[in-house]
Amino acid sequence: MSTAASTHPPLAERLRPKTLAEVIGQQHLLGEGMPLRIAFESGEPHSCILWGPPGTGKTTIARLMAEAFDAKFITISAVLGGVKDIRDAVEQAQIAQAHGRRTIVFVDEVHRFNKSQQDAFLPHVESGLFTFIGATTENPSFEVVSALLSRSVVYVLQPLTEADLERIVQRAQAIDAVPPIEDKARARLISYADGDARRLLNTLETLAVAAKKEKRGEITDEWVLKALGERMRRYDKAGEQFYDTISALHKAVRGSDPDASLYWFVRMLDGGADPRYIARRMIRMAVEDVGLADPRALRLALDAAETYERLGTPEGELALAECVLYLAVAPKSNAVYNAYSEARALVRKDGTRAVPLHLRNAPTRLMKDLGYGRDYRYAHNEEDAFAAGETYWPEGMEPPGFYRPTARGLEIRIGEKLAELRARNSAARDDKDE
Repeated sequence: MSTAASTHPPLAERLRPKTLAEVIGQQHLLGEGMPLRIAFESGEPHSCILWGPPGTGKTTIARLMAEAFDAKFITISAVLGGVKDIRDAVEQAQIAQAHGRRTIVFVDEVHRFNKSQQDAFLPHVESGLFTFIGATTENPSFEVVSALLSRSVVYVLQPLTEADLERIVQRAQAIDAVPPIEDKARARLISYADGDARRLLNTLETLAVAAKKEKRGEITDEWVLKALGERMRRYDKAGEQFYDTISALHKAVRGSDPDASLYWFVRMLDGGADPRYIARRMIRMAVEDVGLADPRALRLALDAAETYERLGTPEGELALAECVLYLAVAPKSNAVYNAYSEARALVRKDGTRAVPLHLRNAPTRLMKDLGYGRDYRYAHNEEDAFAAGETYWPEGMEPPGFYRPTARGLEIRIGEKLAELRARNSAARDDKDE
């Protein structure tokens, strides 16, 4: 079998940096005097979390830390691993400790571990048995348990720039891993990589194998499109077509066309869009375009996003497709969106009005003596838990009526309820005036 893979390790592995000086990108962390460089030079490893997009060097940095501190390096994949792998790592670290050697335990995709699995690291991190390094593409504030997070320094990695990716292409060519590349093809490949070094290297390797098989002396733009086929995205993440397509998806959902919504959703996936980005946009759609006409839409959007995180591609995409269809057929309302926008606009231009005394908190005797909280009517002590005639606005301010429910979905009942409450308010105030 005559392929590059039969005689060489993968290109990404062959070009993996052996020293800090070889690392491309992340100079805000690894440059002279920068935080991670200082940590390397200190001679003392510390637990940390490397947070950044795929292909930005998280695994490479972790390996280099192990080499810099002459530590045993143990890798655990949170996608495939579990408590047994953690126990095995503890045993290996204990053996290494007995021989006077440090251990670094690197957990890839740490956000995939549940709370109990993450908690299993705590006693060993605290005892100093090993140094913990977690890699995640998700915000650790939400995905890593607070006890582990508080014992780790979080380093934020950035997507590689086009200049960084250009240097990677040059390195691949310097070891004759790929043939010459036409300028237009090079620009397309760098755009396709979208800041992800691993994606770029894997694509270059695929093209190199195909070019060798076809006896091609140069990689041209036309041939790249032909060779990569469906793998080549039809738009780049920052390009106009990307935003046109997500705009079409949003408008199709808002327009209650399930088939068109599904079409644009699949077009985005086929074009290489990150499903997690689409999931975030659907959460926005659920709030902005469905709102309280069907509050279940927001929960479904959140569940779809979480399901995708657990299952990944392709299984998790089905949950996103279900959400797209639900949002499209759900009753529509932008009443919440309009109410929020109007409230923000009013607060921006309006002066800072005093909080009425009866609405103020009175935790001290002095505040009570000053009238804080006096005459406040506790709604739960009133008929139907509603203090008819009570006012909750600053003195002298007329209620602007931000929230205007539509006559669709649940908002029909909400509108009826609000009309009833307003009528009771009006009657109670009329009685008071008499």
